[in-house]
Amino acid sequence: MKKPRSLQKTLSPAQHENLLGILSARFEENPARHPGLKWPAVLARLEAHPEKLWSLHEMESTGGQPDVIGHDKKTCEFLFVDCSPESPSGRTSVCYDREGLDSRKEHKPKNNALDLAAAMGIELLDADQYRHLQTLGTFDTKSSSWIKAPADIRKLGGALFGDRRYGHVFIYHNGAQSYYAGRGFRGSLRV
Repeated sequence: MKKPRSLQKTLSPAQHENLLGILSARFEENPARHPGLKWPAVLARLEAHPEKLWSLHEMESTGGQPDVIGHDKKTCEFLFVDCSPESPSGRTSVCYDREGLDSRKEHKPKNNALDLAAAMGIELLDADQYRHLQTLGTFDTKSSSWIKAPADIRKLGGALFGDRRYGHVFIYHNGAQSYYAGRGFRGSLRV
């Protein structure tokens, strides 16, 4: 039996070309996010790792607006991160993780951030990555985004999220089982 395209984690040729066009345009429109980097180098890396395009497509289709915000000179990898002004709209109203979701007795959301990120082939930003992203623009002024919770916080039932209010970036805590219409998560992908 043939798997549905979404389970194959591949893109059609039209989706492939459309995504590359979107990523190229966004890259060129936002040079401050990646000073000194050139699109042909990013494109060459994407073409060498086509399996990563599916994850970038998932980031794009859920409202993330992924863009390059870094380059690892040792591994030659480019770091793509969700750069949508607000937390990606297709990934809101989610608990932090499966344990948090399972602990809810009623009014359970449909999913959780960690499982959804894993299914998309991306990772949640950690606090340092989130703060770095906020130096490249103004993000989450009306929303908030789950970020990776350190093991000691998660062990005690907590989770972390970030946002920007009053011109400052804040990292807060919440129970991992909580969810809000205005809270999603931002992901990262190394290519």
